[in-house]
Amino acid sequence: MSTHSRWAALRRHLQVPLVLAPMAGGVGTPALAAAVSEAGGLGSLGAAYLTPPQIREALAAVRARTDQPFAVNLFAPQPLPPVTAQAIAAACAELAPFHAALHLPPPTLPPQVQEDFGAQLHAVLADPPAVFSFAFGRLPPGALNALHAAGVLVIGTATSLPEAQLLAQDGVDAVTVQGGAAGGHRGGWQEDALAGTLTLTRQVTQATRLPVIAAGGLMTAGDVQAALDAGATLAACGTAFLLADEAGTPDPYRRALQSGERQTVLTRAYSGRTARGLRTTLTGGVHSPLPFPWQNALTRSLRAAGAQAGHADLLSLWAGEGYRQARAGSAAQIMADLTP
Repeated sequence: MSTHSRWAALRRHLQVPLVLAPMAGGVGTPALAAAVSEAGGLGSLGAAYLTPPQIREALAAVRARTDQPFAVNLFAPQPLPPVTAQAIAAACAELAPFHAALHLPPPTLPPQVQEDFGAQLHAVLADPPAVFSFAFGRLPPGALNALHAAGVLVIGTATSLPEAQLLAQDGVDAVTVQGGAAGGHRGGWQEDALAGTLTLTRQVTQATRLPVIAAGGLMTAGDVQAALDAGATLAACGTAFLLADEAGTPDPYRRALQSGERQTVLTRAYSGRTARGLRTTLTGGVHSPLPFPWQNALTRSLRAAGAQAGHADLLSLWAGEGYRQARAGSAAQIMADLTP
């Protein structure tokens, strides 16, 4: 069966035109991915920060909960950017007061700042899911070919039309277009249009033959229907599931979302890569972050301690512009609310 036929078959199989956005870092749990798939959508497992053994364990955890199709998401491989000792010292100095406030040792970089993509992909291919998605770049041809040889559908992520066109040239099976209102990391790598989700969806559907998954600011059934009307095959929702029972969202994160008091901002303070989240003391207090993934590794211990201490201002509170419309409840209930 061709990849086009497999994509059409997947779309027919889904009872609801919804994809769970892959939320790496603990919020997107195997239980949440499985619950979305069980409710008729396409669950996603954000595995970018997991070691290969953790990926195998997470895959098994999803399969233990559902026999429906689901996706696994990784970050596209990219060279580790160089950093100077001066840049590291400046970044550590900015974080030192936050560490001191929690009685933590001064910030230092861990020995390993990112997982090996090849090893992660090998773990995924050992028990291949129906769908593999990726962000932050393009896949090497060998990786794309290996996924297709295993019968896996491949979805790239674009934040602009030029990025979507490059992904189409590479031979991906579909593309997620990420509008400017989306929460979490910007998934592109070359040119971020920060365009409205519907505008970007129309541009990509008109300029390529790829099935389009619209993402960014889709918080209601009306939003989902508008994305479908704009030409999307599926709609991806992440922020809408942050308060789901099955999500791994820490309690201080949940309270910050439910208060609705904070504005969202684009920041590089936590990871070194532009992401949208709720304003915190860190988003306003870090001005010299290291590039991704260095900064992400540098802030990891602070974020973990902040979660344990209940300090939301130390967490990366990723959320889209429409986060105030998020509702608590089971993933199935949220899916029903989002279904046009």
